[in-house]
Amino acid sequence: MPSRFFLFWLTLLATAFAPAARAQVQATLVAAEQSVQPGRTFTAALRLEHAPHWHSYWINPGIGYPTDLQWTLPAGWTAGNLQWPTPQVIRDTKGIIVGNGYESVVYLPVTLTPPADLKPGESVTLNASAHWLMCEKVCVPGEASLALTLPVVAAPPESDPRHGPAIAETLAALPREIPGWRAQASRSGNTLTLHLTGAPGVSLPASAQPWFFDRDSVIAFNRPQVLRTAAPNEFFLDLPMTPATAQTPARLVGVLRIEGNWMSGPTVPGLAVDVPIELDATANPAAAGAPNTSAPETASGQITHATPAGAFVVHSLAGTLALAFLGGLILNLMPCVFPVLGIKILGFVRQSGADRRKVALHGLTFTLGVFVSFWTLAGVLAALRAGGEQLGWGFQLQSPGFVFALTIIILVFALSLSGVFEFGLAATGAGAGLQTKPGYGGSFFTGVLATVVATPCSAPFLAPALGAALALPATASFGIFTLIAAGLALPYLLLSIFPQAAKVLPRPGAWMETFKQAMAFPLYATLGFLAWVLAGQTSEQTLLFVFLGLTLIAMGAWLYGRYTAPGSSPARARFGLIGGLLLALAGGWLGWPHALPPAAVVWEPWSAERVAQLRAENRPVYVDFTARWCFTCQTNKKVVFGSPEVLRQFHAKGVATLRADWTNADPVITAELARWGRSAVPFNLLYLPGREEPEALPELLTPGIVLDALNRKN
Repeated sequence: MPSRFFLFWLTLLATAFAPAARAQVQATLVAAEQSVQPGRTFTAALRLEHAPHWHSYWINPGIGYPTDLQWTLPAGWTAGNLQWPTPQVIRDTKGIIVGNGYESVVYLPVTLTPPADLKPGESVTLNASAHWLMCEKVCVPGEASLALTLPVVAAPPESDPRHGPAIAETLAALPREIPGWRAQASRSGNTLTLHLTGAPGVSLPASAQPWFFDRDSVIAFNRPQVLRTAAPNEFFLDLPMTPATAQTPARLVGVLRIEGNWMSGPTVPGLAVDVPIELDATANPAAAGAPNTSAPETASGQITHATPAGAFVVHSLAGTLALAFLGGLILNLMPCVFPVLGIKILGFVRQSGADRRKVALHGLTFTLGVFVSFWTLAGVLAALRAGGEQLGWGFQLQSPGFVFALTIIILVFALSLSGVFEFGLAATGAGAGLQTKPGYGGSFFTGVLATVVATPCSAPFLAPALGAALALPATASFGIFTLIAAGLALPYLLLSIFPQAAKVLPRPGAWMETFKQAMAFPLYATLGFLAWVLAGQTSEQTLLFVFLGLTLIAMGAWLYGRYTAPGSSPARARFGLIGGLLLALAGGWLGWPHALPPAAVVWEPWSAERVAQLRAENRPVYVDFTARWCFTCQTNKKVVFGSPEVLRQFHAKGVATLRADWTNADPVITAELARWGRSAVPFNLLYLPGREEPEALPELLTPGIVLDALNRKN
């Protein structure tokens, strides 16, 4: 039974926490030029830098959703739409196609037009909110609030040396129509055929593997596209249609990607296609309008749909609901619930005499009270979600603060189950008194109290369901709470219909305490999972303080349990309550993870060659010689890079940040430390343009020390 229970809660947690993982795409807002000229259009770009093996999505993602950029511009400014470079086919480690998108570094250009009345000599700040989906083995929604500040000048602006060439290259390679190539499209059955004819003397390279990305989800993104060559400059590409495409679309719109030199003039990786679709006269007319009944499958064989809302939906809700029902049943085995099962049923019998019909009605009324309680909780959560869309309901587990708060709740409940302190003894006593009220109203409120008051030890097991309800759609959340309520109420309902069955219930005993303590271990496993999530959302030094904070909170729970146990004097109980609360507050303050602004600090591995390269580019360079086991190193980074002013100036001055990680023995780093007369970490160097030698910073750092060094004149 415990193993099934463990699977239940981990299933809920896996469903709720799937979006939470490491933020592996860094977003920045950049411009092709160094300044703005009044009334003159210019190009900005959303720059996405992906960690190895991670990707984000094109305008038609396949599975997932495309990147989005929403501008907040000063009065008089206008912004165009994102311009999409030619995407690539995204495959998983098994080679299975999982979408259309981008890896490595990609620029998504946007044309901006300033008003003509801008005043030279001033500066302008352009704000935008970016949203994207990043995937590797898991998928994580990403978002960032971005800003771009540029001076206003009267003269034509110069190209930005850092991003101007890359943006210009992106613009030159955007998909477009190619002179000399003619495209046609036709439908035969469930296949669209793209027919391309090139100019004389232009041929398709033998190694080319054309792939068509359609804009409107007409083509099944993850099924093979068959190439048929008719002549050196003529070929056909057979494209399987999606099962949802019953009627023939009017046009085929998208991008044909072909690698290699397949055209005259500069090579462009993508040919823009926008052509009408004709029906093949030789095809079966009935088949031509029939949808494809085979649905695309993922690597796991589960049917998915390429809609944003369905990006994370796997058809396993029925199994999750079944486990929710099982979890509700298990709640009845907890020590504060099980002993009163028979007592409550005997109370129904005493209220109704020998009338089995009235006993059953009491059981039904009690069951209704349980359901109403759970539905009320689900309704409150649904209302919060509806009114809190701006807070990101549905993706709360992207927030390190939210995950940390949930970790605290799970930790406290797990310690309670382990016997460190008793949870809700006073509430249980109150519930026991209220449940003796006569009549059906008493039975109804007994059901309410069974959920809210009289069974407080069920709260630890409702915490994962609460987390799931915050992340799942409202309908699924209601379903989970309904099935937990059904599991909790079922024994009461059955015993009210067959009250004589209460005689066969096992007697309460020591086994119940053993069972309760055993149920703590699934929650400890959940703590491990949440710690893994936090490890992906926070820096190393932040994670260290998270664990130290959780240790203080656990100590507070221990102190509370130790000094408020039954029989304690009032002074001893007050000491336990106040001391435990202070420790818990201190732990929450110490461990609360403050996420760094997106793309504020990107650490590169240190090497002498990289330092020389960055200095040749005339960039400031900050080198951190550090190690995981160095507590002072972690404290320095938390203090310094937790400062918004440090982050702002590092970003404004383009400071490159390099990390020399000495956690494991590294002779190169050891030699570099020795070159500077050091044999230990922390050690920080700041290289500034125009200076031959770097400045060695003190061992203990503050934001002021770092900023003074950064702004110090020669």
